[in-house]
Amino acid sequence: MIGSARFSRAQRQTIVQGILSIVVIIVVLQLWLFVATMNAYLGGDEAVPGPAALVSLACLGLNGGLLWYLYSLER
Repeated sequence: MIGSARFSRAQRQTIVQGILSIVVIIVVLQLWLFVATMNAYLGGDEAVPGPAALVSLACLGLNGGLLWYLYSLER
């Protein structure tokens, strides 16, 4: 955060709800990606799992970054 600015409890609650909404969207995206990847792979397309794994790792990184921000919000 810039300087020593603190968020009020209501502001933190709004931020946490926004982060939770983004995490839910990312998790649903990962579930869709998994289903589409398995469908393509079982259909014989062997080029899909590599890029899908990279996108899934990017989603993991986004969720990790949001968690890091959430922990830094408590300080």
